[in-house]
Amino acid sequence: MKENTNTDFSSAYHVPVLLHEVIEGLNINPSGVYVDCTFGGGGHSKAILEKLDENGKLVAFDQDADAKQNLPDDPRVVFVPHNFRYIQRFLRLNGIKEVDGLLADLGVSSHQFDEADRGFSIRFDAALDMRMDQRQEKTAADILNTYSEAQLHKLFEQYGEVTNSKTLAKTVAEKRKVATLQTIEGFKSAVSDIVKGNPNKYFAQVFQALRMEVNDETGALRELLEQVPGVLKSGGRAAIITFHSIEDRLVKVFFKAGTFEEEDENPFVMTERVSQLKLVNKKPIVASAEEQKRNSRSRSAKLRVAEKI
Repeated sequence: MKENTNTDFSSAYHVPVLLHEVIEGLNINPSGVYVDCTFGGGGHSKAILEKLDENGKLVAFDQDADAKQNLPDDPRVVFVPHNFRYIQRFLRLNGIKEVDGLLADLGVSSHQFDEADRGFSIRFDAALDMRMDQRQEKTAADILNTYSEAQLHKLFEQYGEVTNSKTLAKTVAEKRKVATLQTIEGFKSAVSDIVKGNPNKYFAQVFQALRMEVNDETGALRELLEQVPGVLKSGGRAAIITFHSIEDRLVKVFFKAGTFEEEDENPFVMTERVSQLKLVNKKPIVASAEEQKRNSRSRSAKLRVAEKI
């Protein structure tokens, strides 16, 4: 892979989603400190840096080692090669107590889908890997070969919204008795008889479920959200882009209530919850028709912005 040796961020690596809306939502203070929790191709970071003066600072997190090649030669940037679930710890290690804003784009980068050997895409045959952080041990193959049928059913149903998730789980449990499921094509072939509807859409949903489990994506998001009130300055903002209903619900509920417990709608029960955050936009911001046409991956994106009170 060609190394990016200049300050021009690789648009081929990943096209940033809702870029204008994110920058507007963050309401950037030129001399402030900002965190890009998901640096990737650096598109969002580049736009943030353009709004910062020489006193501003950007902390970029990314657990994928490939992302480091997109770093600009800029003294205002601090790169942290770890998952954003450790945001508070690494900010403190870099002498930062509070920040003026943070962004998290929870989508998988185009680069990760396009790198065949990473195992994210149904387009290529490769090992069933799907690890965003290559330092971790658990892969998609491990999940398919070790999870119980009940665990697989729950996984495919919740994270992939697979129509016949129970049948798929049963088929996986049966097929792995004969041979371990190690490759993308091997897996697709093993379950081909029970695929419902468009095979590409079906496997995209299955792979989404596996990827979310391999990388504990909802767990990491919960941990990030819990730390948001503690890392933001008063008036600071958090902008989070989600691509899945489970993620969007977590962000929506936490931004509104400061907890993951949805409010009891029983009129006879009065429980007042006080959140340290207030919503900047009551409804999620979605990509314009023009952006959706230009970048198909923006179609399911939802941006929510909250401000620390």
